[in-house]
Amino acid sequence: MNARRMSSPARVLVVDDDVRYGEWLRHHLDVLCPQASVSMLNRSEFERWCTTFSGRDCDLLLLAALFGASPEDPQSQGLSLLRRLRAQPATPAVIALAEDGNELTAVRALQLGAVDYLPKRLLTPERLSTAVRVALRRVERRVARRLTSLANLSREQALQAPAAQGPAPGAGAPLAEGGHGARKRAAKAAEAVSGSELQGADVAALLAGANAEVIPGYTLRLKIGESEKAVVYLATSAHRGHNVALKVCKTLRDEAAGRQFLEREYTAVMAVRSPLVVEIYDYGVHAGFEYLAMEYLPRGDLKARIQRGVSEREALHFVAQIAAALQVVHEAGLVHRDLKPPNVMLRENDAVALIDFGLARSLDGHTVSTQTGVLLGSPYYMSPEQALGEPLDARSDFYSLGVICYEMLTGQKPHTGSTAMEVLQQHVSAPLPALPAELARYQPLLTGLLAKSRAERPGSAQEIIAAAAALRAGAAGKAQSQSSAA
Repeated sequence: MNARRMSSPARVLVVDDDVRYGEWLRHHLDVLCPQASVSMLNRSEFERWCTTFSGRDCDLLLLAALFGASPEDPQSQGLSLLRRLRAQPATPAVIALAEDGNELTAVRALQLGAVDYLPKRLLTPERLSTAVRVALRRVERRVARRLTSLANLSREQALQAPAAQGPAPGAGAPLAEGGHGARKRAAKAAEAVSGSELQGADVAALLAGANAEVIPGYTLRLKIGESEKAVVYLATSAHRGHNVALKVCKTLRDEAAGRQFLEREYTAVMAVRSPLVVEIYDYGVHAGFEYLAMEYLPRGDLKARIQRGVSEREALHFVAQIAAALQVVHEAGLVHRDLKPPNVMLRENDAVALIDFGLARSLDGHTVSTQTGVLLGSPYYMSPEQALGEPLDARSDFYSLGVICYEMLTGQKPHTGSTAMEVLQQHVSAPLPALPAELARYQPLLTGLLAKSRAERPGSAQEIIAAAAALRAGAAGKAQSQSSAA
């Protein structure tokens, strides 16, 4: 179930000091809003976020906090944060998740702008679904109003455009035509804005931050992506003289936490030298924020490609390409752990380049997550052993590849549900859905990749590449026969 159908993906922020509960929320949000970008911060990080970003990087906020015994309770962190948000120029829709509180604090929270107020101890997936759906509908209406206002303003400016904006007298077109041309161009620009995928807050932020050099040596052009922990910008590198993808961590570097998020990704990718993995140019920390500069791949990712439709031969080509990339990664001693279509970028020749190694871990087991017992990755693409929190090896990535293969062939994911837990349980115990009759020839490949027991999956990437090549040859022969018959 999609909680929202908007022209651009929702940006959801979860604020909670309880890491396990925050991850529970994030997994359910991944199912409720599969297109959304879900980020997580603790309360101290959120307070810094409010100061740094002024609330512009978020559409929906799930705020878990103490709401006290009364509206005047000085221990009411939740009401204090709501007051602070209300003072910001751009305020997200807020769902208050009260760790205590009562009817009086609930009323005050709603007066301060919260869309909903839910006692944390009573929250269920069903209540969460209803609250998120209602909140995102409100966001959608607010975005529509902002875009309409912006378009109307642009049209008014177009009608008021002075004739002097046209060619000078004697320089070609008459003066009257110059004024008409300026108005026409401005009206066309207004139409482009009104049909744009940019949200109201994005427009202001983009105009304010255009050509900004936030990270020394890199001029930001446009935000092109966002994950739960980082934002990715199209930027121009002064040193290289061309565009790069600049990934900037959303939270300040914590020196006491050991190796940092982007530092881990940098170390992982630098251990892999292959065109099948994104090339990293630079890593650093500026003003406490980590950044990572990498090659910019303008063709986009496999997720967008699947949404446009993939033929059987193309699907097999991508399976073989991803398997080859995984072989390189595994030979470098790593398991990706977060293989999904958005993390598979495409080159001009339809070759792939894997990205986002923030969750990558060593195959020898010496490097472990600092959040023991917390599930990381997308529930749709998790292997059964990953869902169960067991140690992972290369065959976990093969399972994720099987999910991608199924999705390319059918346009659907093999396992879905109304909550993240339902999806994970299906990965662990539900039988694999049978392919339709016209795709039955691919069933053995998928049965092997999506086996519940890792011992029954392919033992190497080469096995997958060989199987995909054989099937692709068969698909080519079938297509040639159909063409001859026609």
